[in-house]
Amino acid sequence: MNWQSDLNDIETTFAPTLELWYSIHKRNLPWRHTTDPYRIWLSEVILQQTRVAQGKPYYERFVDAYPTVAHMAQADERELLRLWQGLGYYSRARNLHQTARFVTTNLGGKFPTNYHDLLKMKGIGVYTAAAIASFAFGERVPVVDGNVYRVLARVYGIDEDITTTIAKKTFAALATRLIQSATDPAIYNQAIMEFGAIQCTPTGPDCLLCPLQQACVAYLTGSQHRLPVKSKKSPVRQRFFTYLVFRHNGKLALRERTARDVWQNLYDFYLIEHEFDTPEVVNTDDLLRDILSSDPVYALVQQGGLAALPIEAVQLLSHQRIHARLYLIDVPTGSLPPDLQWYSRDDINQLPKPVIITNYLETLFG
Repeated sequence: MNWQSDLNDIETTFAPTLELWYSIHKRNLPWRHTTDPYRIWLSEVILQQTRVAQGKPYYERFVDAYPTVAHMAQADERELLRLWQGLGYYSRARNLHQTARFVTTNLGGKFPTNYHDLLKMKGIGVYTAAAIASFAFGERVPVVDGNVYRVLARVYGIDEDITTTIAKKTFAALATRLIQSATDPAIYNQAIMEFGAIQCTPTGPDCLLCPLQQACVAYLTGSQHRLPVKSKKSPVRQRFFTYLVFRHNGKLALRERTARDVWQNLYDFYLIEHEFDTPEVVNTDDLLRDILSSDPVYALVQQGGLAALPIEAVQLLSHQRIHARLYLIDVPTGSLPPDLQWYSRDDINQLPKPVIITNYLETLFG
């Protein structure tokens, strides 16, 4: 079978085929009804963090809170992080804020109108710049995300590791050639990503009803399951957190995480981090001992209470798995170290928090 000849033939029909498929099968999503670069940028950053079904409510909340880039520029960072809560990679939320301020202050509230100038913006990489340039301004520049890698790797039988620089160049060159025959670059880019998301899926692709079936190397060779090729991820780091949830007169003690670590600028409780899963660590903490020593009788009661099972939780991040134990401890004094502050329930609701903390508070407050 002369696959190379077939692949050469499909280059001129690839884009029109996907554009036609998209006109029939596309999902009705809010960011597809706008050419506003701000809203397109916002949707793409959110969708880098999560799937469409989970990302749509976040997009709608952000648009309600910050309908324009000027509104986002004026946002309180704490509130912005609270809206982002649960998406992870909080540095991306901070980049949103900084870029919105730059666009508003330095560019008169208008985004750059071409791919190369968009790339100069903080937090806007190759993929996001291509998405904004094509969706908002009709520039003929291809997007290459995970869905596009999968479609192109399967149709063209490319077995290069997509995490390598060489492979990225191979796919970028192919994507650039293919978009030249698109009727509308914005529609084509949406089409190929949508095709990868709902037709040429990672597992169980719908090859039987695929319009590219007879030109697809992966289908003709039965190699869909192994394409695209992607090297294994780095091992997941295991971390063990013990939280002491101090409570006094109905208020809880929280602190802002200021170190360059997970959850930077989010709020959590007093933390003891330890290398292994060792529940006994709570009994050796200096701060807890100092607080309880202020009232010997109270200390005796609390030490007995700590023997009870704490609430346990696990949160999986991109390369880390957080194992947490949370002990609720009523304390006799309101005196705390400077980095801990007392917050009422209403105050806590306004703070940006990791998912582990939010879930714990829902359990605590009901």
